[in-house]
Parts: sequence; structure tokens; C-alpha cells
Amino acid sequence: MMQRGRPGRSLPRPVARIGASLAALGLLLAGAAVAAPAEPAYVEIPATSFLSVIESEPGAKPTPIATYALRREPVTNAEFLAFVTAHPEWRRDRVPALFADRQYLAHWSAPDALGADALPAQPVTRVSWFAAQAYCESENARLPTWLEWERAAAASETVADARGDAAWRRRLLDWYAKPSSGALGTVGGSPNLYGVRDLHGLVWEWVDDYAAMMVTADSRDQNDPDRLKFCGAGAMSLRDRDNYALLMRIAMLSSLKAADTTANLGFRCARDPGDTP
Repeated sequence: MMQRGRPGRSLPRPVARIGASLAALGLLLAGAAVAAPAEPAYVEIPATSFLSVIESEPGAKPTPIATYALRREPVTNAEFLAFVTAHPEWRRDRVPALFADRQYLAHWSAPDALGADALPAQPVTRVSWFAAQAYCESENARLPTWLEWERAAAASETVADARGDAAWRRRLLDWYAKPSSGALGTVGGSPNLYGVRDLHGLVWEWVDDYAAMMVTADSRDQNDPDRLKFCGAGAMSLRDRDNYALLMRIAMLSSLKAADTTANLGFRCARDPGDTP
């Protein structure tokens, strides 16, 4: 039988303080376990005319780009976990093979848990184009087009189009040249002119029209269609052939299928004017 304490007798102060601290810690941990990611921030990219590094035709003129909004940072593991929790059909143990390959979210410790190899603030990777598009739709958004992504990614911290800046291009190329350590950094790098972070230096990113970025197969040797998957094919359609960083990104994206996933490919979303969460 439980014995009652003497009326009016309180616990010693040190014990009471420890108990209160443990109770507070328990509440804090409980809250952290169920806390949803903060509302994602989108920043406006103003309308302009932009000359893409990809040549659609000889003598092409700059293409008008309407105002759009771009996610400030790539989608993180924590945010994608919240998505698959709300949309369990996108869990790795339930998604159809048509929409994601076998490596989809393979670095997570479980279909509904991140684990040590997928920290909450790291950008989510090993996601297919289909999964990325579904996530963006859940935010009343979409994947950006290549032109929208390239336009935002051309900005440095101070200039809207830094592609002609040799020092800026060298900095980008240095990142691409670094051997992969296997561990991703976390989102939150230095913002560019528009306030967008981590367009370079962290992960590659899906775009909506990734499959339409390369020259067509009939302009190459038909005996080897796989040539289109590598950097040499990309050089034929690049206006600025010294921009090796973009060349590598284009060659990689154009080699993928919509269900493919890789360990360094993530995404961010875009919105049109008037779109709301």
C-alpha cells in the first residue's frame, strides 16, 4: 500500500528542482517530437529577360521571365518527413516502383523516421522527380523550370547576373571539384541578391523540365544513344561553354529518369503570383 507523506511536508529543494527540471525537459522533448516544420519562406524573383546558357536556336534572344517566387531554401529531411507522414502513399515502403526507384529515401532509418544519416536540417535527397513534384503540390507550388532556376542561380550576393564574373564562377567550380565526403551540410548558406540560399554548394536540384534540356538524339551518332548522358553531349547546346559548373549540372539532370534518385539530388519549389500556401 502506498504511504502518504506527512501533511505539510515538502520535498527537499534540490530534489524538487531536479523533478521540475525533468518535467520541463519531458515537455520540451514531447513538443519537439510532434512539432511541425515552420511555414516555408518564398522570395520574389522579379520579372526580366534572361539569356539561358542553353541555346535553343542560333542567335536566340533573351527570354522573358515573369515574376515568380522561389523557396528560400531547399526542402529538408524534416519537411519531407512531415510530408510523407501526411501523405503515406509517398513512404518508401508504399510508393509504386513507377514513381521512385529502390534507393528512394534509402538513407532514412525507417519509412517514417530519419535517423543518423538524415539529419532534420539537411536537404532531403534520394527523392524522385515524381515525389518532388508531389511535395511541391502539397505547398500549392510546383517545381521551378530550368530557366527560373538558372535565372535565380545566376545571382551573386550583389549582382543579378554574375555569370561573367570569373571569381564567382571559380568559386562555384571549386565546389563541384571537391570530392564527396558522404555527409551533406545543412541548409542556411549565405543568401544571394534575392535572398535565396544554397542554390550552389550543397546539392543538385530537380527542375520541372529537366528532360527537355539537352540536344536531341538525332543530332548525335545513333549507334550510341548513351552519349547524351554525359558532359560531352551538353557542350553542343551550351552558349557559354566555359561555364563548366552549369555544364555538369545540365549533363547530370538530363541523364535522369523521373523515377531516379541520387544521394546528392534534392529540390526546392516555386510559386506563381497569387499562389498562397
